[in-house]
Amino acid sequence: MLSQYEGFGLTVLEAMACGTPVVCSRIGALTEVAGAAALLVDPRDPGSAAEALWRVLNEPPVAAELSHQGVERARQFTWARTAALTLKAYEEVARP
Repeated sequence: MLSQYEGFGLTVLEAMACGTPVVCSRIGALTEVAGAAALLVDPRDPGSAAEALWRVLNEPPVAAELSHQGVERARQFTWARTAALTLKAYEEVARP
């Protein structure tokens, strides 16, 4: 996914939850969602994307580690956690 802009990065999160190794653009939302569980590339540099894809396809330990890290990363994104963080933000803003 060589996106120039993403509002959240649900596609990345879904792939990680399925254990798919992820290569994605190094841009705001995707960087935050993927963390260290993906190979991040410059979206304006197709060569960096090709190199990252080559690594995933030709270096099984890299693919396996990304798969494992991705599943663990995806587990952090739950509705309960999202609700708690949203409530906390509202409480902080509403304080006098």
